[in-house]
Amino acid sequence: MNKKIELLIENISKVIFGKRKEIINIVTCLLAEGHILLEDMPGVGKTTLVHALAKSIDSDFGRIQFTPDLLPSDITGVSIFNPKLSKFEFNKGPVFTNILLADEINRTSPKTQSSLLEAMQEGQVTVEGKTFLLDDPFMVLATENPIEYEGTFPLPEAQLDRFMMKMSIGYPDNESEKNILRNFSSSTPLEKLTPIMSLTDITEIKKEVNKVFVSEEIEDIIIGLADNTRNHPDINLGISPRGSLLLYKASKAFAYINGRDYVIPDDIKKLYLDVFSHRVILKPEARLNDVNTEEVLKRIFSKLKI
Repeated sequence: MNKKIELLIENISKVIFGKRKEIINIVTCLLAEGHILLEDMPGVGKTTLVHALAKSIDSDFGRIQFTPDLLPSDITGVSIFNPKLSKFEFNKGPVFTNILLADEINRTSPKTQSSLLEAMQEGQVTVEGKTFLLDDPFMVLATENPIEYEGTFPLPEAQLDRFMMKMSIGYPDNESEKNILRNFSSSTPLEKLTPIMSLTDITEIKKEVNKVFVSEEIEDIIIGLADNTRNHPDINLGISPRGSLLLYKASKAFAYINGRDYVIPDDIKKLYLDVFSHRVILKPEARLNDVNTEEVLKRIFSKLKI
């Protein structure tokens, strides 16, 4: 594994115990210029994980607590009249940062959710006809609670499609939970974290990630996976070209993290569920027959000739 990346993962692991795979996925999204949706139970460490990432790369950190009364201007910013200068001045919102935690994103209205679409896709924000570029890197890590439905608004497909991955952290094993008790009972380990990388380091590494080689055979695997979702009898909405592109970019970053300058089929196998599962919509009759998205995607992968 790349030494700098290994140090970054180890640093985050000082406060997130026993979740190496999940940490690697988040670093993969960071290097692939993607965003991530964390859907999990309260109290498993979603917010701590995002804080640890921001502190480990010495970046600006912003947090938005999504509520039903949140307005788009609360995210992007607003122009306020300055009487001394006799003109309007734009006050930047919390979206102008490097690492943005969108906490409980499904608790606000679709109108407010959509204010993040341009930022996530194009790295910019347009307010009152003026376009403002966001900092580089820019990454959104959104959280949502899967068990609470009252007072929530399901994320529309267009919003879900902007996230490179959707994943869960899950409950810790017994040994990891013991470490949590010992480390978090009297202090906050986040305060002890020191930056492992600078933003310049991240920019340079992303340039190296772009050089990772992807063979035509790997491209055919990605296209085959996407195409089979579009023609599957249990699937109502298959993978879009954006989904294929994000898997392509994620596989390059994942290969780089593992010390290779080329992608192998195993990279695709380890990533495709996290990249594809939230983009697929099953037909109602499939759900009635207790068919789930993960099972369908696994069957599609097993039928590919690799």
